[in-house]
Amino acid sequence: MDINTQFDEAGKTYQKTRMAHWDAIAKKRDHWRGMGTWYHRRLIEIYQYMVNPNQRILEIGCGTGALLAHLNPSHGVGIDFSPEMLARAKRLHPEFEYHLADAHDLSAIAGTFDVVIFSDTVNDLWDVQRALEQAKKFCAPHTRLIINFYSHLWQLPLTIAQGINLAVPMQSQNWLTPEDIDNMLRLAGFESISTSREILWPLPLGGFANRYLVKLWPFHSLALSNFMIARPAPQPAQNPSVSVVIAARNEAGNIKSIFERVPVMGSKTEIIFVEGHSHDNTFETIQNEISLHPGTPSLLFQQSGIGKADAIRLGFEKASGDILMILDADLTVPPEDLPRFYDAIASGKGEFINGVRLVYPMEREAMQTLNFIGNKLFSMTFSWLLGQPIKDTLCGTKVMWREDYEKIAANRSYFGDFDPFGDFDLIFGAAKLNRKIVDLPIRYRDRTYGTTNISRWKHGVLLLRMVAFAARRIKFI
Repeated sequence: MDINTQFDEAGKTYQKTRMAHWDAIAKKRDHWRGMGTWYHRRLIEIYQYMVNPNQRILEIGCGTGALLAHLNPSHGVGIDFSPEMLARAKRLHPEFEYHLADAHDLSAIAGTFDVVIFSDTVNDLWDVQRALEQAKKFCAPHTRLIINFYSHLWQLPLTIAQGINLAVPMQSQNWLTPEDIDNMLRLAGFESISTSREILWPLPLGGFANRYLVKLWPFHSLALSNFMIARPAPQPAQNPSVSVVIAARNEAGNIKSIFERVPVMGSKTEIIFVEGHSHDNTFETIQNEISLHPGTPSLLFQQSGIGKADAIRLGFEKASGDILMILDADLTVPPEDLPRFYDAIASGKGEFINGVRLVYPMEREAMQTLNFIGNKLFSMTFSWLLGQPIKDTLCGTKVMWREDYEKIAANRSYFGDFDPFGDFDLIFGAAKLNRKIVDLPIRYRDRTYGTTNISRWKHGVLLLRMVAFAARRIKFI
């Protein structure tokens, strides 16, 4: 590795000094552990939540490879500029591929990855933007870049700990803010998805503080580590196909309008009906309308289970489109709005498009006052839980890529299977995959046929249960 062409004289001196420093630290760790053990254990727990196993993972600044090993990648690659660190990584975790390289010049390394990690690396770089630009070439559209770095508030405590030999000695650091990193991510061709603050007590007996207190005001501002998740700047998809999935129970009076009003989007638009134990003639009406619209690709299924979530899952399982859309059969969200959802996801503006009923004024009977207040409260709670703004959790219209839904379905056991609506199952799953969630405001209309299938009090209690469950599985990990 030759750094002579990468920097001016100051940069060359900076890098050579740090290489020698981290070589010395690698040797020191052979017989010394200090107090950093608990910090690194907590880092591993956080990364294990953020990164699903069996993915292609690249860690830039991998050290001895411990973090990479705990993430169980299908293919793991570690990069470091310290020969001594890599020698130990190869001995301790020989199952991975390693490269001796500087983060500022990764031109000799090839491949794309599902996840790219900078863990406590940007603090030590000469040119963070250049390193991020180098990482960009390893990214596909679905790749997630995860960065963690120290908070400036901890400069004095860390300096004291190093002075009494309790922490690894550090050279002068880049004390960067999340705003600094967000700006450099944009300059390097990335888009931030979420930011979080982690680790309040990097010492023994820190479990309660690190899992709970650090997520609450005012303790979160005292956290040691900032985490940021980003994705490559979006690129438009080329004319993807669409499946519009409609769960229909006692909706016979709306079926004709659905066929007349659902627009054609992308290279192909299919409509998939899942009828659910109706007391009217919904099933027969759908059959009749399919025969009357031979030019509209349509499928009809009857669910064996109960609930909207069960119906939507069956429809998604049968769908062939690249993009999956949910449209409520009551037509309170106009089908004419669906192209806006299509444009939002196909353009790359978002990867999970969530309809929002709570921005524009509603028609008089569209939503009762208590339901409106409840939706507002749940939206604030879930925005806090997920780390991304979610203004309306229960709008029926949601749009995602089929390949993302398949990953959500494969990982459904993580959140459980007691959501009768399906909305939270999808929102939680998208957040767990670190997908970019975008709210799309719509005008919510009065129902013109039939009555709602939602019980305000029964389902309200269930929603509270899901909030508590999600807090344990998403926020307080």
